[in-house]
Amino acid sequence: MSQAKWVIFFNNFKISDTVVTSWIIIAALALVSFLLTRNLKKVPTSKVQVFLEFAIGGLANFVTETMGEKTLKRMPNMIPYIGSLFLFFACSNLIGLLGFRSPTTDLDTTLAWALITFIMIYYAGVKFNGFGFFKGLLEPMPLLLPLNLIGELAKPISLSFRPFGNILGGSVIMKLLYDFLAYVSILIPGISIPVGQLLIPVPLHLYFDIFAGLLQSFIFIMLTMVFVGNAAGAE
Repeated sequence: MSQAKWVIFFNNFKISDTVVTSWIIIAALALVSFLLTRNLKKVPTSKVQVFLEFAIGGLANFVTETMGEKTLKRMPNMIPYIGSLFLFFACSNLIGLLGFRSPTTDLDTTLAWALITFIMIYYAGVKFNGFGFFKGLLEPMPLLLPLNLIGELAKPISLSFRPFGNILGGSVIMKLLYDFLAYVSILIPGISIPVGQLLIPVPLHLYFDIFAGLLQSFIFIMLTMVFVGNAAGAE
């Protein structure tokens, strides 16, 4: 497991670098949101507003198709939540390209997101079906209750370990690659360290940091919508 470093404030008061990086991401997203939306008008007059309306409309259609109109009528906040979660998740995965330690490489971060989804599943189930929602744990027969409980507990575990393992694995591979390039440049004279470290890892950065980071963000929000939507539509 990736060990978080500690940033010390005010003598013995400590905050992990995961929290600090998360604050930076939140502040950056809030600032960008403010700058992009401060001059919005009822009738779009700028390309920025047209793009924002197109993006938000596409997000709304995507969430509606995945979760169903019935669910969103009673849980309309799911659309901004899913959009915010994706942006924060994606930025957390991509911020490693700027030299920061990705919050996703800390299990505490992904577990917190998974627990929010886990709570929302049961909130939606009870909201739409009452406490009869829990009867599903006794199906197809009451003897399977222990197995059904294990299956439910596996949801937050799988949701948290999937992005954590993928992003942490990619960061470990890139660290080993950079160490290897530095070692080879010392053993073999004439090899330029900057050129090797900049050019050789580029394809792996494209995969681990960009492709895998965005893919894990999409998978997480997709599973969140599917789990919550299924709970809301359960008979």
